[in-house]
Amino acid sequence: MAKTKKKMGKKKAAAGGKSASRPVKAARGDAASSGARKSTGSLAFGRGANPARVRAILHGLDEAYPNANCELVFHSPFELLIATILSAQCTDVTVNMVTKDLFQKYPDARALAYADPRALEQEIRPTGFFRNKTKSIMGASKKIVEEFGGKVPQTMEELLTLPGVARKTANVVLGSGFGITSGVVVDTHVQRLSERLDLTKNTDPKKIEQDLMRIIPRAKWILFSHQLIWHGRRVCNARKPKCIECNLEKLCYSKDKTI
Repeated sequence: MAKTKKKMGKKKAAAGGKSASRPVKAARGDAASSGARKSTGSLAFGRGANPARVRAILHGLDEAYPNANCELVFHSPFELLIATILSAQCTDVTVNMVTKDLFQKYPDARALAYADPRALEQEIRPTGFFRNKTKSIMGASKKIVEEFGGKVPQTMEELLTLPGVARKTANVVLGSGFGITSGVVVDTHVQRLSERLDLTKNTDPKKIEQDLMRIIPRAKWILFSHQLIWHGRRVCNARKPKCIECNLEKLCYSKDKTI
């Protein structure tokens, strides 16, 4: 009899344990279903850079920024080249303030090629890194005068021979200055958003550009860069993205989303 009572006690305890665990399982189920509901929009087009998801992102950018363009103020490819060099680690607003007077004083490549470096340093000082930028601007201007007949070259290979010019600057000049589709501009905004939208797994700008060139239609390379830059400045900020205002939110599953 004593043994039977012990067994009965164990069964009751086991039954009690199972009963107590049921609410926990239910809670887990609720959380899982809630998570599934939350991610349904994000996963509707799959993950990563699959074609359907890329098309949906491009459609969203077209809806939000159909007329996105370069926000640097320029009147010639040469002015755009100089403005782009000045824009490194500097806002376009500051660059535009500086170039407004700068381009009046130095209207062409020859004027900047043989400028007084000390005077030029002070004139571009607000853009930061003014000593290195002065060397780049004067070096690029001199090469344009002496090797390219005073005109900005129109090929990636030639542009990359100019002091202070890397692929990002060359792509800006070719795309916005000449309308030549040579690649995708990868600045800090494009890099950040490409990672957030899971369009690339790379962190090196050159590799990111190659990834984007593979998945974005060539005809959209120039506009796509401007659209991502506009989106990065207006909505998808670095520290606190405004996800509630973002029309790409349902396509995004970035870890630093704010909703």
